[in-house]
Amino acid sequence: MNYYKFTPLPKTLIWGTESWQISGVAGSETLCSIEGDGITTKTVNDLVHEEKAALLGEANFQRFGDEFPLLIKFIDAHRDLSIQVHPTDETARRQGKPRGKTEMWYVLDSEPGASLYNGLKKQITPEKYKEMVENKTICDALAKYTVSDGDCFFIPAGRIHAILNGCYLVEIQQTSDVTYRIYDYDRLDKDGKPRQLHIKEAAESIDYTVQSDYQTHYTPKKNESVPLIECPYFNTAVYDLTEPMEIDYSELDSFVVLIGLKGEGKLTIDGEEVVLHAGESILIPATTKEVRTEGTMKFLETYVLS
Repeated sequence: MNYYKFTPLPKTLIWGTESWQISGVAGSETLCSIEGDGITTKTVNDLVHEEKAALLGEANFQRFGDEFPLLIKFIDAHRDLSIQVHPTDETARRQGKPRGKTEMWYVLDSEPGASLYNGLKKQITPEKYKEMVENKTICDALAKYTVSDGDCFFIPAGRIHAILNGCYLVEIQQTSDVTYRIYDYDRLDKDGKPRQLHIKEAAESIDYTVQSDYQTHYTPKKNESVPLIECPYFNTAVYDLTEPMEIDYSELDSFVVLIGLKGEGKLTIDGEEVVLHAGESILIPATTKEVRTEGTMKFLETYVLS
């Protein structure tokens, strides 16, 4: 096939909801239907196992093997998420985990005044970190951003962060579910017990570097690719289209995921037609040469360059 659509995996959490669009995380793999002599349901990792480099790209298959390397989510926060951090790959392996987690956020239409934390706004030491966690003042050290549609943030492993109440966004991340909670506002779980914190593991994972600005700034443009993030784990661009466009993937050695943000449009993928709606994602194999678009739509494009 020239493309794959997946059934989103909904998750209801203490703070809101997630829709896992494409996931190869063990125990939470998303399913797609393959039409043939009947309809066969397969996971994204089943597809990788069967198609190998034809799906992922030669370099990506050598790097990732039979596991799809990205997790794509829509996140709708009704309450504040915990203050948290993710480890790097190296730190995660020392802690007995397969890999760490680097991610990015692209903000959609959120509630007025919605905000998030991303990074340290002042220098603290590991000793000061422990003190602020004990005193429940760690939020005082974090950079806070009021967000609106189109805002973009990169969250490399090691950066303290949190999505707060009212945010609605797309998250693109490594295939990993390793999250270390630092502070959770003394919330109780469904059994009435305090939610587990990971103070020690978080302390081993934090990057204490302070930057002046953690937001990814870009100039929105119509009818062309606008690069957002380039990192070892994913490259992401945004398209805001009002007229037909041809996207050439003939020299790209990677799968591509297109994530619908607004509107809808027809995609012709190497001659095969499909409609991309807002709120859904399409996986395009690495063998794809060209995608033609028609319609008024906005979407993210993400892939991996190994």
